[in-house]
Amino acid sequence: MEKILFRKLLIDCLIFFLITLFSASIIIWVFQAVNFLDIMIEDGRDYLVYINYSLLNFPKIVSKVLPFVFFFSFFYVISKYELKNELMIFWNFGVNKIQIINFLLIFSIFLTLLQITLAAFVVPNSLDKARSFLRTSSVNFLESFIKQKKFNDTIRNVTIYSDGKDKDGNLLNIYLKKEENINNFQITYAKKGKFVNKKNTQILVLHEGETINFINNKITNFRFSKSDFNLKNLETNTTTYIKTQEVSTSKLIKCYLKLNNINFFSIDTNNVVIENCVLKNLNNVIKELYKRFIIPFYIPPLMLTILFLLLKSKENVNYFNYRIFIFLFGLSLIISSEMSLRFIKNGILENFKIFIIPLIIIVLIYSIIYFNLNSYKGKR
Repeated sequence: MEKILFRKLLIDCLIFFLITLFSASIIIWVFQAVNFLDIMIEDGRDYLVYINYSLLNFPKIVSKVLPFVFFFSFFYVISKYELKNELMIFWNFGVNKIQIINFLLIFSIFLTLLQITLAAFVVPNSLDKARSFLRTSSVNFLESFIKQKKFNDTIRNVTIYSDGKDKDGNLLNIYLKKEENINNFQITYAKKGKFVNKKNTQILVLHEGETINFINNKITNFRFSKSDFNLKNLETNTTTYIKTQEVSTSKLIKCYLKLNNINFFSIDTNNVVIENCVLKNLNNVIKELYKRFIIPFYIPPLMLTILFLLLKSKENVNYFNYRIFIFLFGLSLIISSEMSLRFIKNGILENFKIFIIPLIIIVLIYSIIYFNLNSYKGKR
């Protein structure tokens, strides 16, 4: 019978947890996907790039909201069990409170391992794939990001200005500046121009204008009645380099060992090729590893915080205030786990105190709960 009761409690918690997690993630993803429209509209990217980039950011959202959704879901279900006297069924069948606490604590450890898998392996891989779509895609809809009477610098080293469009779709009074460096640039003026596709390449056909070249302090110019401005292989100003959060966990570990000259289990760090594996980025590498492996260990303390609800009955006069206090305490744990990133240093010994905080909280909260349960038995 105990197994049936425990299974029922866990299933109720999991169903509410999964529904809430999926719903919250979808809502956040929709708002974020709207922001990603800039990739397509202002950056001239293909629709397929936008869709893939948006979808591949979904695991990151799930990983971010999971701790709060977990706390809220289990807090709500266990509170409901108490308010509807469903916990009385457990007590009537001889189930001890410590048994429920141990059962849910063990489950939270499994959830912690799941969160580590998500944060350390799934999320970096999905983010890297999302960024790869930007790195390998080209600017396909150039007309879409050119705004009238505004200097548009979305394309790297190229500035485009236009007064507007006529009825035939021609851009009017065009200004183009293509810059290689301070001493080498090209400025083109034209009365009108239009984007056309030639052999799968977008070209801006200009009419009645002049091009001025400034090369090594020498100025040359020529007038034209018609000229083609080739827009092939242009890059945008959108960030395409690999960020630390997009680097795989194995590479981050190798990078850390390499930067600290540590030979651990004969891991080969000589061939580590990471854009940002430099000494000045060491702190970010440690913070990223901390987010992936240490912060998930705040889930068991959150579970134990929720289980404080078992220490008092709804018949208690201060039960409502007691629930509010537990909820606020749980929120403070979630906030503290994120804020602890600010205290991360470059050395392992310096960070050791921060790394063991979740373990200390687990031992402390469990001891308080165990002491209270034993003292309650003593009074009886």
